[in-house]
Amino acid sequence: MPAAACFRMKTPDLNKLVGRFTEPAVQAIVLMGSFARGDAGHFSDVDLVRFLAPDAPEDTEARSFIIDDRLVVVSNVLRSQVEGWFTNPVSATECIAGIRTAKPLWDPEDLFSPIQRRAHAFVWDTDMQSKANAFAGEQMVGWVEEVYKGLEGLRRNDIGRMLNARFGLSFGIVKVVRVYLGILIDGDNTFYTQILERLGNDSEWARLCRAAFAIEPIEGVPLPLTEQVLAGLRLYVLTADLIGNDAGVGHRSIIDRTVAVITDEIEKPRPHERT
Repeated sequence: MPAAACFRMKTPDLNKLVGRFTEPAVQAIVLMGSFARGDAGHFSDVDLVRFLAPDAPEDTEARSFIIDDRLVVVSNVLRSQVEGWFTNPVSATECIAGIRTAKPLWDPEDLFSPIQRRAHAFVWDTDMQSKANAFAGEQMVGWVEEVYKGLEGLRRNDIGRMLNARFGLSFGIVKVVRVYLGILIDGDNTFYTQILERLGNDSEWARLCRAAFAIEPIEGVPLPLTEQVLAGLRLYVLTADLIGNDAGVGHRSIIDRTVAVITDEIEKPRPHERT
């Protein structure tokens, strides 16, 4: 029997946790994540978000704890940070859905209720899309370095370069698309399925995404690193096409040049390419 099976995870005592993590600088404690949604599993962590007073000491720590064999992650939020959840497209995609399902555990001044109502009323408007477009363009230019690492890694069969490229051309590109499309993810564990559902699980973008993450084996054999990098490079090209001119003129020229280099290079035969 695996060692992990010896542990019996306890249902967290939320009242006990509130008592432990309440202190003078804390104005409210909110439960977020899988326990708030009601889909927590055996190894799910408990996500507690503490809303701090404006004059909270700088040493008010956000930390992780093991309590009754359960991981408890305590995060701190200042009132000044809340506005960013509704005005910054990256923060909005990461936070809005979680705020909607969150459960206040201790909120004596009713601080969280108006924030949650605002989250339920949130609409991805043209101003937010404009900011998302700018972010997408900046990020696509930012990941150009990983494109070149991938191309050089393929040329040399250099594992280090290809590993660097694989991250940027999978997680990096997925984040670009998530923000550009305004996908409000339910949590860290659902970003992948939510994005593929939006773009279509049978789409070419989804197929390349699965290959870049090495999720889609060929005849039961996991994709080698070279194939993952190639898929990531092609994913960059498709994503550039998806964003189009929304990337902005200044970013678009760099993106277009990068797409041209990728297209030219990946058509060439490579000594290490699978046959």
